[in-house]
Amino acid sequence: MNYFDIRIIDIVDIVLVAFLLYYLYNLVKGTVAINILVGLIIVYAIFVVTQLLEMELLSKIIGGFLGVGMFALVVVFQPEIRKFLLMIGSTNFNARKRFLKKFQLFGPDDDGSQTNVTSIVNACKRMAATFTGALIVIQRNNSLDFVKNSGDDMDLKLNQPIIESIFFKNSPLHDGAIIIADNKIVATRVILPVSNDRSIPGRFGLRHRAAVGITEKTDALALVVSEETGQVSYIKDGDFVLYEGWDELTEMLTKDLS
Repeated sequence: MNYFDIRIIDIVDIVLVAFLLYYLYNLVKGTVAINILVGLIIVYAIFVVTQLLEMELLSKIIGGFLGVGMFALVVVFQPEIRKFLLMIGSTNFNARKRFLKKFQLFGPDDDGSQTNVTSIVNACKRMAATFTGALIVIQRNNSLDFVKNSGDDMDLKLNQPIIESIFFKNSPLHDGAIIIADNKIVATRVILPVSNDRSIPGRFGLRHRAAVGITEKTDALALVVSEETGQVSYIKDGDFVLYEGWDELTEMLTKDLS
């Protein structure tokens, strides 16, 4: 009957473990590491069953394997562990400040700091018409410093001509992505982590995979202009978001950035 003596702290414990497993799954989803993670869960489940059945010999063997294997897992999962820690530690103070502004703890909102969505969409529209490839990443709550350092630091006020000039084919800054934060272009020529998700259609190239990769690991938004088709893709939370027309895209971006 002790198994049915559930405390509130036990429920909290279960919920926290569920969240941890959910984030771990999102982290390794679409990579080879997902197979290793599933294998570990199966081995651990067998270990728990052998303990419950008091199978001492098998339990000791599996327990020893799990104990020694933890050191090997740190090496095997080194990239995933690094990304997980970055994801946890990348929430900046501005996110908290924006949250507290809703309760008027920092005074009224400054409309001047809001992202100029119209300029972004209009630039994408012009670049789509000329088949100019572009990759635009818009920072939200999670800091993007860990990828921004791979490019060139900028401090440019966001507007349509600036975006178009950056991605102009003969521009020295057109390779890679630009990062937008606080209505400014803060970095150009940024190298983004590429997603290994096998469900991404083959017609999408590295720009789209990079956009999926950064939105999988952070809460950033991404816009990709295809150099081959001129199609503009909106990517959020690692998924392609469908929209009908430029007005709807503007509304969706405005809502997601509010």
